[in-house]
Amino acid sequence: MAADFYSELGVEKGADAEEIKKAYRKLAAKLHPDRHPGDKKIESRFKSVNRAYQVLSDPKLRKLYDEFGEEGLREGFNPNAARAYRRASRGGGARGRAGQGFSLDDILSGGSGNGGGFGDLFGDIFGPGRGRARQARGSDVAAEVTVDFASAIRGASLSLRVQEGGEDVTVRVPPGAGDGDKVRVAGHGSPGPGGKPGDLVLTIRVTPHPVFERRGLDLHLDLPITVGEAYRGAKVRVPTPDGEVSLTVPKHANSGKVVRLSKKGVRRGSQHGDLYVRFMVMLPELESDELERAVDSLQAATITDVRAAIRF
Repeated sequence: MAADFYSELGVEKGADAEEIKKAYRKLAAKLHPDRHPGDKKIESRFKSVNRAYQVLSDPKLRKLYDEFGEEGLREGFNPNAARAYRRASRGGGARGRAGQGFSLDDILSGGSGNGGGFGDLFGDIFGPGRGRARQARGSDVAAEVTVDFASAIRGASLSLRVQEGGEDVTVRVPPGAGDGDKVRVAGHGSPGPGGKPGDLVLTIRVTPHPVFERRGLDLHLDLPITVGEAYRGAKVRVPTPDGEVSLTVPKHANSGKVVRLSKKGVRRGSQHGDLYVRFMVMLPELESDELERAVDSLQAATITDVRAAIRF
């Protein structure tokens, strides 16, 4: 039985785009495989919800689905030819089994009526060639894959089982991949009726990093430094996607001062972002009389109003 995409998302057929998006997000969060490791039933349901949303969130695909069902989503489907055939069927120009008008199922199965004259139309509905509907390409399957922050930036190879009981497939996440990017894996979608299978279309979800933030191809890092390093200046080690580098902390560096490390951000093809490091001066956590005297000395040495430039 064909799936009802509206029922999959739990919305009415007349639901607007915002209702559909809200329903999908709620279900995706509830059914995400990361929350149900090893549960194949939940994983299958998650894939079905993604497929439904992929269609219903696209106005053109939704229109085809509403008119023709899942058959209207197949590769090479010709809606004008299908409408012409349906009009002829309803008008009595072609009759099917038991005197009934041809249905879309008849068209897809390559059935023939007594009225004749529609043999070429079978092919026209799915592209040139008589009887091509039998060899229609299978539908694409949409799914999500979660990768960690570093793997998305450096690139990674993942081994996935795309369908329950199916074979494992290796998916290459290209270096510089961002949250929401898509990777297409040819031939691992739904099987076609005698034709080639569709593709697996993976949406990449990237987990946040505890200290690095990505903005486009640039990376941003808040780097803790000690009071002594801030006052005297220092050489410190900073991690980057390409390994650690040495960074100079200038003398009298205040919290909030930013330095740029050129081409130490995200590499994506021929493009390369930068790494922006913001110094954050960290005070000692211990308390002692000696520290109190040191702080008094620092306070006495501050002879200007440090908030003089603060204005509304």
